This record gives sequence, structure tokens and C-alpha cells, in this order.
Amino acid sequence: MSTLPPAFAALEPFVAHWALPTTAARAAARDSAGPDGCAAFLAAGFPRAADALDYLDGKGFTAFDAADTALMNLMLGLAHAALGAELLGPDEARHALDRPAMRIQRSPADCAPA
Repeated sequence: MSTLPPAFAALEPFVAHWALPTTAARAAARDSAGPDGCAAFLAAGFPRAADALDYLDGKGFTAFDAADTALMNLMLGLAHAALGAELLGPDEARHALDRPAMRIQRSPADCAPA
């Protein structure tokens, strides 16, 4: 059974690790995925990101069901994966050493209506 809207079922293998409800949890997922995990998610998710965001924008937060929320959290997780795999690249390991001291308490993404 898919936890995502049917059009995005191909991204289902990434839901358990990346479709997390808070920014802090998604940041921790980035750390635990490592460079290869971030790159794999980015390779699968980036080609579908525009379609996913268009789909979600067309609904609006108040119309989200559980599958839509999972897709939104997955796309927010994709931003974390992209930061590690694409922006920082080989410097990701060095930056990961400092992240435990930079605790995320709350972010705007954590305040979206449920």
C-alpha cells in the first residue's frame, strides 16, 4: 500500500527515511543517509519535484490528506538531501561534524497547518 498520492508511488521507497514531520527529523535523516543515500534520493526525487510541488500547490494545505502530507514532507526531505549531495558535495562530511551542535528547535516548515 502506498502512502503517497498514486502519481508519486515510484518515490515510495524513500518515504520511511525522508518523509518526516519536522525539520530536525529531516536533518537527522540527512546525516544518517550519508552521501550515497542523499544522492540516491536526489536522483529519484528531483525529476518529480516540480510535478509534486505543482500537485500540492493545487490542493492547498487545508485540503491535504495523509498521502499529500507525506508527499510534502518527502519534498521537504528532498531539500535536505540536495543540500548534502549537491550543494556541499565532498564537504558534507566536514559539515556533518558540526551539525550536532546546531540543534534545530523549530522552523517555518514545522508550522504549516495540518
